[in-house]
Amino acid sequence: MEPSTRNHRLLFMTVTLMFWIAMYTYVPTLSPYLSTRGLSLDLIGIVLGSYGFVQLLIRFPLGMLSDRWGKRKPFILLGMLAASVSCLLFIIPGSWLWPLAGRAMAGLCASTWVAFTVMYANYFAAEEATKAMGNISVMTVSGQMIGMLLSGWMSDGFGEDAPFVLGAVIGGIGLLLALLIHEPDKPLHERSGISFSMIRSVIQTKLLLQVAMLSLLAHCVLFITMFGFTPLKAEALGSSGLELTLLVFAFMAPHALASMFTASWFAPRFGNWVTIGTGFVLSAICTISICFVHNIWVLMFTQIINGFAQGLHIPLLLGLAIRDVNPQGRATAMGLYQAVYAAGMFAGPFLAGWLNESWGLNSGFALGGVFGLMAVLLCVVFYRHDRRKMMRGVLK
Repeated sequence: MEPSTRNHRLLFMTVTLMFWIAMYTYVPTLSPYLSTRGLSLDLIGIVLGSYGFVQLLIRFPLGMLSDRWGKRKPFILLGMLAASVSCLLFIIPGSWLWPLAGRAMAGLCASTWVAFTVMYANYFAAEEATKAMGNISVMTVSGQMIGMLLSGWMSDGFGEDAPFVLGAVIGGIGLLLALLIHEPDKPLHERSGISFSMIRSVIQTKLLLQVAMLSLLAHCVLFITMFGFTPLKAEALGSSGLELTLLVFAFMAPHALASMFTASWFAPRFGNWVTIGTGFVLSAICTISICFVHNIWVLMFTQIINGFAQGLHIPLLLGLAIRDVNPQGRATAMGLYQAVYAAGMFAGPFLAGWLNESWGLNSGFALGGVFGLMAVLLCVVFYRHDRRKMMRGVLK
């Protein structure tokens, strides 16, 4: 690898870290913060779900626009700016519409992740796409973990607004660094932009549609649990700021560890569908078990397993989303993939918030477990289909 390429990757990964830290400095304290502002559980569900709803609307168009222009950097700059603005909107006092606007702006920020993933893949050869996505998944989880670990400490030490202020500052620094990112003058086959006929071909890619459906269910579970109502469960159990920080670490550390080895170790040995299905089985069991937890330390144990489980399938699904897509169509493919799973970010907390308001906090976790089991069934179907297809190929 040339030193210039190594430096470009290093700078890009630094910006990636700051992108996720800025967005996640307040996530563990968000639902308790909204509760202290007087929002009901169904309104909290709406605020949390707005993050996914915005992405559902704009991720795919942003991906197509990026491919048409053949440019990624302008969208990365937009994402870093939106990260800072989002944090600042949360701390405006008064109406619950300000937190709603802040979380919706975070959805705009997250929608630009399409450009991040595709631009990073352009630093690698086409056949190394899965490896590239594995690398960036590790940085994603690392940034999320750092941000979430800072959240409880900042909130306890400097007040409930402190995580939002920190996120705004980090987003601003990330924006300045993003100005230095190098985008190749001639990305892989992209100078002429993607044609509409190729867009049609991309959105008909079978593997892309399969993993998008699974990712939708994965994000339903994720945004019901750790990125949704698990912190409220911890608060109901009497957790302190330190214990909330430990809860985050209990989830994110095994999540990062699993992400490091999913594409390079688990999938080559056990196969894609078996690895993904195993992650969903463990995730479903842990999510349902939250309903029966009455101790913060037991809740942490469920999140250790749940974090590892989600590290088994989320990075692998991300890499598979662009595996069968030509380089010039990757942003479109990634935009479609991320728009579909954004529906899970919206539907998961929205439905769970409605259930929680009517039937109690545990009903949302039961719903998350059902989503996980639905994903297991889909994995079995996809695995059997691929096995039959492979056997027919052998017989021929």
